[in-house]
Amino acid sequence: MTEPISRRQTLQILSQQVRFLLAISFVPLLSSCRKSSFIQPATIRPKGDNMNQTSSLGPLDPYRLPRHVVPTRYELRLEPDLAAARFSGEETITLTIHRATFEIVLNAIELDITSSQVEGESGLQQRAAITLDEALQRCHLTFAEALQPGILKLTIVFSGVLNDKLHGFYRSTYKDERGETHNMAATQFEATDARRAFPCWDEPDFKAVFATTLVIDSAVTAVSNSRIASETLAGGKKVVRFADTMKMSTYLVAFIVGRIEPTEPVMIGSTPLRLWAVPGKGHLARFGQDIAAASLSFFENYYGIPYPGDKLDLLAIPDFASGAMENLGAITYRETALLVDQESATHGELERVADVVAHENAHMWFGDLVTMSWWNGLWLNEAFATFMEMLAVDAWKPEWKRWDSFGASRAAAFAVDGLQSTRPIEYPVRAPKDADAMFDVLTYEKGASVLRMLEQHIGPIVFRDGVRDYLHKHAYGNADTKDLWDSLGDISKQPVPQLMDGWIFQPGFPLVTAEINQSGGLVLSQQRFTYLPNSALSTQHSAPATWQIPLQIRITTGGKPNVSRLLLTEKSTTIPLPHDWETVLINEGGHGFYRVCYETELLDRLLKAGIDRLAVTERFNLINDAWAATLAGHISLTDYLDLTANFVAERDKNVWGVLLDSFSFLNRIILAEDRSALEAFVRSRVGAAVLDLGWTPRSGESELTKQLRGELIGAQGKLGNDPIIQARAAELYRAYRHDATAVDPNIVPSLVAILAFTGDGSRYDEFNERLSTAATPQEERRYLFSLAGFQHKSLLDRTLARTISGETRTQDAPFLIGAILGNVYGRELAWEFVKANWGKMDQMFPKQGLRRICGGIGSLATPELERDVRDFFTTRKIDLGGKTLNQNLEQLRIAVTVRERDSHALRKYLDRYR
Repeated sequence: MTEPISRRQTLQILSQQVRFLLAISFVPLLSSCRKSSFIQPATIRPKGDNMNQTSSLGPLDPYRLPRHVVPTRYELRLEPDLAAARFSGEETITLTIHRATFEIVLNAIELDITSSQVEGESGLQQRAAITLDEALQRCHLTFAEALQPGILKLTIVFSGVLNDKLHGFYRSTYKDERGETHNMAATQFEATDARRAFPCWDEPDFKAVFATTLVIDSAVTAVSNSRIASETLAGGKKVVRFADTMKMSTYLVAFIVGRIEPTEPVMIGSTPLRLWAVPGKGHLARFGQDIAAASLSFFENYYGIPYPGDKLDLLAIPDFASGAMENLGAITYRETALLVDQESATHGELERVADVVAHENAHMWFGDLVTMSWWNGLWLNEAFATFMEMLAVDAWKPEWKRWDSFGASRAAAFAVDGLQSTRPIEYPVRAPKDADAMFDVLTYEKGASVLRMLEQHIGPIVFRDGVRDYLHKHAYGNADTKDLWDSLGDISKQPVPQLMDGWIFQPGFPLVTAEINQSGGLVLSQQRFTYLPNSALSTQHSAPATWQIPLQIRITTGGKPNVSRLLLTEKSTTIPLPHDWETVLINEGGHGFYRVCYETELLDRLLKAGIDRLAVTERFNLINDAWAATLAGHISLTDYLDLTANFVAERDKNVWGVLLDSFSFLNRIILAEDRSALEAFVRSRVGAAVLDLGWTPRSGESELTKQLRGELIGAQGKLGNDPIIQARAAELYRAYRHDATAVDPNIVPSLVAILAFTGDGSRYDEFNERLSTAATPQEERRYLFSLAGFQHKSLLDRTLARTISGETRTQDAPFLIGAILGNVYGRELAWEFVKANWGKMDQMFPKQGLRRICGGIGSLATPELERDVRDFFTTRKIDLGGKTLNQNLEQLRIAVTVRERDSHALRKYLDRYR
């Protein structure tokens, strides 16, 4: 599943918050069971607390189902009523009973179960007494006579609601070109929401075959995981029967019902590949289909295994909580992650679609064919898909230089992993809420980063062969981290488990310090990096940690570079340097997941030699590590600001991303009276590049340069508050409205953002109207988020109100609130709104939406606001699952710490720009 997080990733809905939170070096971070009045009292018993822990076989694990009853096949028949927002269903599950039992326990929540019975191999039937356990999301089926070992068929009749919380079997709506509203139904089951659609063994290692039948209105279409085996009419309804799936986990089951239209299929080998969209949007599918075809072919070759399904459909859903979901054969997407107009989209928007499509295709093997045994191993799915998306897109569009851009993803992981409240990539998971909280940058970006580091350490071909070995050994089954390390170790003939376990099973990452000793040797030492090294929190969690660090070191002598490799396993080591050495660069190539702190002489020599001699990723790491060290207090803020002057000639968008984000952070911690001086400082750093790049593309210019132009113009117009840029932006926006082709698409988002920043009520109304008439998902998103960028509180108040009025989709509303929390002119207003409406939002939004909102509290960077934030969450006893809230609060603590520590030095430094 792709969280619109990470990512990792780009400038879409998720990455907008990533950029905001990366600015402070932090990235946050994807009801009761009703008893139907139709249930016969004689067969349904309430579940008391004293019954939660025992069964006919003794004590039960409260979060893991018993293993003596195992499903092998589900025959599902579902009939959704789109108008009434309900569905009814019946299923027959083939079970293997391993030992005699009076009880079957499976998962169910928010379902009305009206009957259940089993039939043995002899044909004897036995009805079950049904007990629903709300707290543990379970259904207990109890039988008068013991079920004996063997094969049984369990039949359950049930019904439920098509909810509006974007999980389980839920309702989505859209308006057609005439403004008429249409309903459709879609699914989102990962991590533990299949149980909201049908009773099941909703754990990843209970793999089974699924044979689905959907009974639907004749005017709509149905899609599921496999091809259509038959389609008939009965009682005025279409009965669509799908072929058997491969053996797979419940969270990968999918059904989509509504007025949706496919593209013509493209054949990748024997696999037909189609994209689906609501009517009127099919013309936006071409780009997504191109990367889908290219990546599917790439993965078949890389993995050495054909695609495991019988067809592949990619479906754009109008309401979708995450970026996408890797359901076998029926991958579902947020519209912005699949549909795009190549002519009007920015490079970032195209990159976003390519990344997400490739990511989900990668899952067809890593996740679907081979699945983690339990949710603690989620990283095996998501980290690999993140890593593989980079490989596939880089192979498809090498000119995009995706591995250079991956530095921003790695930095997003550093931002969270540098917190005391971080967690290991893999850690014990018991409750479903803990699994939900694992869809974060540590699972995706950190996981992918350490895989990239390992791949570079043992070699890409050896790494690929190890992956192939792993997939072949565990196809159609489940696996754990040890299984992956065993395959990679066997193929590489290296001790991969010893090397990698520290990166996976312990939190944090190392800071490698490079110094020259009195003998002229290079001393390299490691310690855990933290943003609050001297805090009580740091002392409380100060257990020493070491990693096996694959170092690549480039030593230049006489103008000639020499690269050496070293595995740093101890706290420190010393290596000799040539007497005539000129520069030393640690983390050559930039693929290591560690930060570097150079002593003054080493850093000065690198700068004197010219940072243009460093590769893009190396320059990115140099400034990003320096900014992180500044936040942690290892480098003074004034020294960092001086360092930024070395980058005014920089022309890489990723390097500039670090610079601009650090300036944005300063904008959030300074006093209002100092803001004009900071704006002048920003203009001094950005202005030369904006002047050099101009407003229009040049012949032969790369897409990355076009993207950089747009981002720098936006920074000069907003952070720099440059009236000349603002006037020119207004002029070009008028030209764009008259003729969209007159302006490069890559600067349009910045034009809109600048005009919102300087806009009044009439501009707000104009953008609100443009939002309602947007021609593409990207344009709709652009204008929606512009409504969070105004300065006037009355306008921001209107934007906040729409998030809970039903005017904004549930998938987008939390991000909009988070964006206003990040707006220095609206953050106090947004915080008061969050406090006043938390209860309502808790009812409206899925938990991951609440996590997105709380990701914005790091901008409330005053001591007074911090106290209020902590008091609110403590008093309300809010739990977002995992460590998410603790991370948000620590991010806020760091911002306030920097404000209190460095505000005087910052003010004095900015005096020269007043």
